[in-house]
Amino acid sequence: MHKILTGNQAAAWGAMCAQAQVVSAYPITPQTTIIEELADLVDKGMLKAEFIKVESEHSAMAGCIGAQAAGARTFTATSAQGLALMHELLHWAALGRLPIVMADVNRAMAPGWSIWTDQNDSLAQRDTGWLQFYCESNQEVLDTTIQAYRIAEQVDLPVMLILDAFLLSHTSEAVDVPGQEATARYLPPYKPSIYLNTKEPHAFGGIVPQDIYMEFRYKMQVAMDEALEICQKADEEYGAMFGRKYGLVDVYPNDDDDDDDDDKPKAQSQKPKAEFDVMLVTSGTVTSTARYAIDRMREQGLKVGLLKTRLLRPFPTQLLCEAVDGVPKLAVIDRNICVGMGGIWAQEIKAALYHQPYKQRPLVLEYIAGLGGRDITPEIVEQIALDAHKRDKAMDTPKWVGLKE
Repeated sequence: MHKILTGNQAAAWGAMCAQAQVVSAYPITPQTTIIEELADLVDKGMLKAEFIKVESEHSAMAGCIGAQAAGARTFTATSAQGLALMHELLHWAALGRLPIVMADVNRAMAPGWSIWTDQNDSLAQRDTGWLQFYCESNQEVLDTTIQAYRIAEQVDLPVMLILDAFLLSHTSEAVDVPGQEATARYLPPYKPSIYLNTKEPHAFGGIVPQDIYMEFRYKMQVAMDEALEICQKADEEYGAMFGRKYGLVDVYPNDDDDDDDDDKPKAQSQKPKAEFDVMLVTSGTVTSTARYAIDRMREQGLKVGLLKTRLLRPFPTQLLCEAVDGVPKLAVIDRNICVGMGGIWAQEIKAALYHQPYKQRPLVLEYIAGLGGRDITPEIVEQIALDAHKRDKAMDTPKWVGLKE
């Protein structure tokens, strides 16, 4: 069925389609309407789930951990300071190998107090052991929520899907909703092999001596490595069933973009159809703005392309290297800042490219923009592309774009 949904409603309807059995959550702007929508779906009987009203985000994650350990499919959502308050239990969920799914509505961290978007809240959690997906549209939010359960329950690791505050969370778009019956053909019921069961007791969360703790971490890393292939397969199978797939990275433009018979979002090949002098690298909603700006620049004869990055953890190193092969310059637009180092996506990309032969390695140029919800307009994207076009060596520090004089 087709519905007009905000990004927050799309996340809630995705959890409904996946038939989450326990929702444990605490409201925080701009996430609140996810939880309100889920409460309404539960109240109407459209989602048969236990709705746990808790006193904090820390308790929300604790509720998910307990329910998931007992064998239930769980869902929660949060933003910014709420995600930070969960931080301790994010480690517990991941090391406990619990396939919880959570939506994080990207919101700038305080102080100064802000309710608008940037990525520092989710990127601050990149070492907790959660998979992270960054969504461009409301449709992608719903589809990624469903895919997240398929992936999480195969690798026994939690998944965080991320959407921009207000740009998606409170903006309405037409969204195709598969419904529970169709989703069930893609996503089987959750049947964990080990869970809290008095008839088959196991130890959960106890002290781990130094002679075996390392093995726990090693197995997590192995699961993350395996997750790359599983993420790709889950996306491909979702595309085959519902006609929409996104890829883990996506090059624009390419040959598939000339196909006018299908206007639905889909993953493109990782190889560009034409040579690029500069490739912009984006995540989240700035990707849509960049597509528009790139079309304008290409009409003027500029060889500018785009690499959309959807998955942060595990990082799709090989796919990224294939996508940028032969591209001389990457201009990474970071809507975040690792203070004292620079843009976080730029750091990740430089690390991924490190083992490429020097002469094949593109020049990575770092740009910081859009912090605290400041608009990243097509003009700003064009300014970044033109600045990158004229550079022939790395910057000493990231270039901040759109600062007030």
